[in-house]
Amino acid sequence: MDTLLIQGGVPLSGELDISGAKNAVLPIIVASLLAEDVVMLNNIPHLRDVTTTIELLATMGAGITVDEKLSLEIDPTTINQFEVPYELVKTMRASVLVLGPLLTKYGEARVSLPGGCAIGSRPVNIHLDGLRAMGADIRVEKGFIVARAERLHGAHIYMDVVTVTGTENLLMAAVLAQGVTVLENAAREPEVNDLANFLNAMGAQIEGIGSSTLRITGVEKLTGITYTVIPDRIEAGTYLAAAAVTQGDITLRKVEPLHLESVLLKFEEAGALLDVGRDWIRLDMRNRTLKPVNIVTMPYPAFPTDMQAQFLVMNALAKGVAHVKETIFENRFMHVPELMRMGANIAIDGNIAITQGVDKLIGAQVMATDLRASASLILAGLAAEGETTINRVYHIDRGYERVEEKFNRVGALIQRLAS
Repeated sequence: MDTLLIQGGVPLSGELDISGAKNAVLPIIVASLLAEDVVMLNNIPHLRDVTTTIELLATMGAGITVDEKLSLEIDPTTINQFEVPYELVKTMRASVLVLGPLLTKYGEARVSLPGGCAIGSRPVNIHLDGLRAMGADIRVEKGFIVARAERLHGAHIYMDVVTVTGTENLLMAAVLAQGVTVLENAAREPEVNDLANFLNAMGAQIEGIGSSTLRITGVEKLTGITYTVIPDRIEAGTYLAAAAVTQGDITLRKVEPLHLESVLLKFEEAGALLDVGRDWIRLDMRNRTLKPVNIVTMPYPAFPTDMQAQFLVMNALAKGVAHVKETIFENRFMHVPELMRMGANIAIDGNIAITQGVDKLIGAQVMATDLRASASLILAGLAAEGETTINRVYHIDRGYERVEEKFNRVGALIQRLAS
């Protein structure tokens, strides 16, 4: 099992290109199943979760071609298997997204109940209830979701909890369903919007993109297209946070600043100097002092839960007290004990992390527990005195492309050690 060895204390400086969005590309790859011919996707990041999703489609019989230019060609016309085994689903919760496309296009699906990061309970009941409302017969048998439908029909579905994957699954099911489907309290994340734009480009009829109410008029078929995935706002936010905690100066390119508005406001509140263009962001923290910022994670467009761990590191080094309230996942402070091993002063009170800033962190051996926790430990290691070793870095390979290479390009000293 690989580890990352980080020599801390070096301010980051330079420019980086941001990769395609992990949380956009996974549902878009899955949505390619809905097409009647070949789909070409551009700006595909090299990530473990992307590899797993490609393997998943290949297992079902899809033709897959990957080239060196970050492009992916998917031929769904050869699909002949409608079962997704536990071996693939257990590592990545997004695998459950095949349920909607398989059911609406082929009338059947057998999908293992999902796994993934242990950051809290993320039930799929909203997915299943919505599909039942659209006419599906769904049972859970021996750990599998078994679903059948002659043809799904439109329905008015109110989701009592905002759920990104739930919105995406029902959206993909609705585009080929007979009649009109209305999704209320739908997720508004940029990644959901990117999926909707992709489906519309293939011939779907989705209205209300970017709002909490989506109206989908089912069509008979979708055509293959060429499509470019949006940039990853969480990767961008992570590199900005890395520059902040190391008192560096970094410019990100190929980014969408509008997707990061709530995060950029918090960087400014934390004392960073920002300069923002159409597709670039510069953060300058040289000779500036980190200020504590209070955060409440909420669905988009509010502050994202996927940036909570990174800002917790910033608060750990800020001058003063800050509160971070996690409202999305009930078990997403597992990185706190590891940060405390490095000298952070953090107390947990229910779903609130209270930080009292310290003058410095000290390098230590730590263990990653999930994807964004991994990112926070890298940030802590970059800011710390001495050497930090991060174990179980396979988590970070799920969501950050060539992480040590990118960080080293802007001055970090990170080495990957193979086990």
